[in-house]
Amino acid sequence: MIVRDLKRLALVVGPLLVLLLLSASLWHSHSGDIASHVGSLLGQSGKTETSSTRRTPTLTADGKHYEIYSLSTPDGKYFDIRFGIEVFNPNIIPHQKFNNTWYIVGQVFIDPNDDHTDKTVHEAGCVAQFINGVLMCIDYVQHLPIEPTPGGKCTGDFAYINFNVGPHDARVFMGPQSPFIIYGSNSAFTCFGQFIQDFRKLVNWEYELMTPDDFAVGTEIERPPPYAQLEKNYFAFWDNKGDMLVHYDLYPKRGFGKLERNGTVGPDLAPRVKEHDEKCLKRYMPELPGDLESIHQATNSMKVTMCNRADKSCEPHDGNTYIMTIAQHKTYYNWHSEYEPYVVLFQQRAPYELYAISKKPLWIHGRQRHEGRRTDMMYVTSANWKDHGVNYHGFLDDVVFLGFGYEDKHSAGIDVLAADLLHDIGRCDDP
Repeated sequence: MIVRDLKRLALVVGPLLVLLLLSASLWHSHSGDIASHVGSLLGQSGKTETSSTRRTPTLTADGKHYEIYSLSTPDGKYFDIRFGIEVFNPNIIPHQKFNNTWYIVGQVFIDPNDDHTDKTVHEAGCVAQFINGVLMCIDYVQHLPIEPTPGGKCTGDFAYINFNVGPHDARVFMGPQSPFIIYGSNSAFTCFGQFIQDFRKLVNWEYELMTPDDFAVGTEIERPPPYAQLEKNYFAFWDNKGDMLVHYDLYPKRGFGKLERNGTVGPDLAPRVKEHDEKCLKRYMPELPGDLESIHQATNSMKVTMCNRADKSCEPHDGNTYIMTIAQHKTYYNWHSEYEPYVVLFQQRAPYELYAISKKPLWIHGRQRHEGRRTDMMYVTSANWKDHGVNYHGFLDDVVFLGFGYEDKHSAGIDVLAADLLHDIGRCDDP
């Protein structure tokens, strides 16, 4: 009788606890003791749920891409990300406390044709969960309190950027211990630069102590000269010794150096591997016929060991562990941009030479082709491990969240095994 009554009680209490969790304001919560136990009370594990059947990457009909499929959606297509307002170029990282819960951050869409809207640029975010197959906010979406920078160094065709207010094109990502954000803003050294800040300072990340070396305020990254007028899409990476470096250029030649906590960057280390890397880039990246096409780095970095976490014999070392990021081939024809993502791997130990690049770009299942040349514009901005606790370093059987902007207005994502992203990748030293 007692067991039967407990089962009945669970049927009532269980849903009430779930509703309590969904209604809580987790973004700045300090009283989530009950919510923190909901997962265990309802039998949730630390790993996120995925569909029972996995579709491995397949070659598209034209033979030009490898199509990747979502693990969690029934049809394998990408899922929508909904903030409650129009936000694009999304980022997704696991919540620091709750399983199956994430922070999502993106740039608020500004309608250039609406004269009545505020033209200040904002990065907005919230705590999110999957509801009916959509990753959506479960608390209020809020503007990140990123301080604007004065700048004033833009000239000529870029002079209008002097009037910019607010951060652009943020990348939110996990480091080995804590999360960071890199964003664009008016520069003290050139027209438009890149800044880094500890993400915990912007969302009240709970139960972790800060140190003086955690980029508590937005800090401009001072790359070695020459600067471009517009510096974009830097990413940080951590080597096998735990040192933090920044990668500011990939193509036509790489540029990277050690990042100090005051924002300065040491000497450019890329010349040491210039000959090797340029051969690899030329081999696997498409040729660019003119000014309407370009190749550039796009996402943050992650560290991946090329064996399965579930394999007891899998031990990370310099011979099987690499830094992974995504670069994109951009085309701009008929006034419409399109992006083709390539996975890039490079060594985690000095001199950090390129190791491998996708032989063919990825095609996200659900992307549509239209009449003529045009396809849906999907710009991948975020690549992070999906599950809580993985942080920066994962394995082939860990799941990756890719976040991408859709037509510069909407947000979406897809979850795939790291092994699927690395399907048929071409090593630089292959014959």
